[in-house]
Amino acid sequence: MNHNLTAERPTFVTHLECSMTGERYEADRLHGLSRVGRPLLVRYDLDMAKAAVPRALVEARPTDLWRWRELLPVRHTDNIVSLGEIQTPLVPIPVSGGARVLVKDEGRLPTGSFKARGLVMAVSMAKELGVKRIAMPTNGNAGAALAAYASRCGIETVAFCPDDTPEINVREIALQGARVYRVNGLIDDCGAIVGKGAADGLWFDLSTLKEPYRIEGKKTMGLELAAQFGWQLPDAIFYPTGGGTGLIGMWKAFAELEALGWIGAKRPKMFAVQASGCAPIVKAFDDGAEHADRWEGAHTIASGIRVPRAVGDFLILRAVRESGGIAMAVDDAAIEDAVVRCAREDGLLLCPEGGATLAAYHAARERGLVGADDKVVLFNCATGLKYPMPDQSKTLDRHGEIDLAAL
Repeated sequence: MNHNLTAERPTFVTHLECSMTGERYEADRLHGLSRVGRPLLVRYDLDMAKAAVPRALVEARPTDLWRWRELLPVRHTDNIVSLGEIQTPLVPIPVSGGARVLVKDEGRLPTGSFKARGLVMAVSMAKELGVKRIAMPTNGNAGAALAAYASRCGIETVAFCPDDTPEINVREIALQGARVYRVNGLIDDCGAIVGKGAADGLWFDLSTLKEPYRIEGKKTMGLELAAQFGWQLPDAIFYPTGGGTGLIGMWKAFAELEALGWIGAKRPKMFAVQASGCAPIVKAFDDGAEHADRWEGAHTIASGIRVPRAVGDFLILRAVRESGGIAMAVDDAAIEDAVVRCAREDGLLLCPEGGATLAAYHAARERGLVGADDKVVLFNCATGLKYPMPDQSKTLDRHGEIDLAAL
């Protein structure tokens, strides 16, 4: 087994594995889905990593995404395509949330969203494996991250967006070098176009979970949380769930950290948060099903979680159930109210998907699913600056008499 252990870039990848059947696939080769059409997971020699990498070594490094390099798949340092992926802060929101509620603010990452985590890994691995052209369906932020990282290393990109994708995202994707097309449909309709082109050999399909490496980038959220909580984990995590890569990735990260002996067996309750206008995972969870049916007529202001069908549905449901959490939906009015409350009361601007997690937290408190003393993390997955905001300004005529006291 070649671990390619150099002083510069040790990695412990052994193979890839079908998430449904366990069938093994060779590492260092380009793969999409497994033979049964399900996501592939990257596996590591964690015993060897445990012997070679003491936790103190990682703790001593700068707190960026690449401090975790032994638990990441890129073998050669010169294939890393970085735009400066920092560890994102945990921001208290004591008024709109509660005394023990923290927001992991992913909007601080390159391109302003947590999609940077998954796409820096997927693009770095695409570079390592010789990919020249990539296509992707996107509700906005993933396409922006793909365009930025791929342009940086000379990979050609084509992005397909639902035609009501936020305008700033569409323009951002194009400005950062992708060819972008607006499609009269939803993200899975865009995905069908990408899949057809991939089958025709026109490009590599980088759709959510249709290649193995976005999960590896997203799992760094779980690795960071463990370090930020002093190698404990919070009591509950509320995660905005469309494709669910981050939730699946964090659950994988916790298992790997326990295998290394860096954390114990305690796990947070995982809350998969969806919008009531697009809640296929919630319905499957409530029905006790392992797979989710396509959600018809999907609509919500939180476009990032408007995903009618997720290829990793069973992995999301498995993680939520194993954790003792639930899948829950909140409506658009509650999402908007949470965004306004957090901005006005705590000064933190959430994206709509982040607002959904705050709304879900309050709903979970009311139902007794989490307590006031529980340490809770909400994920704000993108900067709120990318989304429309209500105009609540007033005008003044500087030539007229101004009643300053009334202002």
